[in-house]
Amino acid sequence: MIRRRMSEGRRLRVLMSRHEIAPERLPGATAVVLDVLLATTTLVTILENGARRVFPVATLEEAEALCEKLDDGTLLRGGEQDALAIEGYDHGPYPEEYPPEVVSGKDVVFVTTNGTRAIAQAAPAGELLIASLRNAPAVAEYLQAKGPDSVYIICAGSRGRFVLDDFAGAAVLLSCLDTGGWRLNDAATLALELGGRCTGRVLEVLKASRSGRWFVENGRLPTLEFAAEVGASGTLARVRDGQLTEIRKEG
Repeated sequence: MIRRRMSEGRRLRVLMSRHEIAPERLPGATAVVLDVLLATTTLVTILENGARRVFPVATLEEAEALCEKLDDGTLLRGGEQDALAIEGYDHGPYPEEYPPEVVSGKDVVFVTTNGTRAIAQAAPAGELLIASLRNAPAVAEYLQAKGPDSVYIICAGSRGRFVLDDFAGAAVLLSCLDTGGWRLNDAATLALELGGRCTGRVLEVLKASRSGRWFVENGRLPTLEFAAEVGASGTLARVRDGQLTEIRKEG
């Protein structure tokens, strides 16, 4: 018997880590990258605090090549490698290092171990959004309004491994969506279940994660609390041609 393949309609997939990205499947799709602790949280903060241009880059080599093309007088280098400060860089990976008085009018080149690599790997997507817990409701509202046929919510993870903090970000994002119009993969179904359990408990969930415990044990609880503030930011951030820009809401 010949089985005919039926149209699957709109699809929404959660990827547990950046190592699940298949770049050849992304053209025409909308990708949303999450690195809750901390790359995408910090990138959204840098953008909304008034940086002139923001460049998330995958590697130190790419960062240095880009910096050579930019005006050193308005340039800030930031990020981390293997959770350590980068020698010669102006700032690390923490959002509190990028207040308006520091980043306003500046060009920021930002590189991290996992988050910016995930962004680079997702570059073939038709639209590439950056999400965190802070702007998850705004991203969900945007996706709901646009209703793309294919959505990939990408958890950056850690060196190819699943991490709870990013998955919690995906869970919260999905909980803000009416997912009835999309077919979900198994990871998205699981994230949606977790989303209901996260309500009012996001900080508790982050504290229970491996990365979250590091923040608590190393005096970074205020940073963790900042990252856990669901809906604190209405900024919609999109990457185009290697640059992070804000999507302005109409009306």
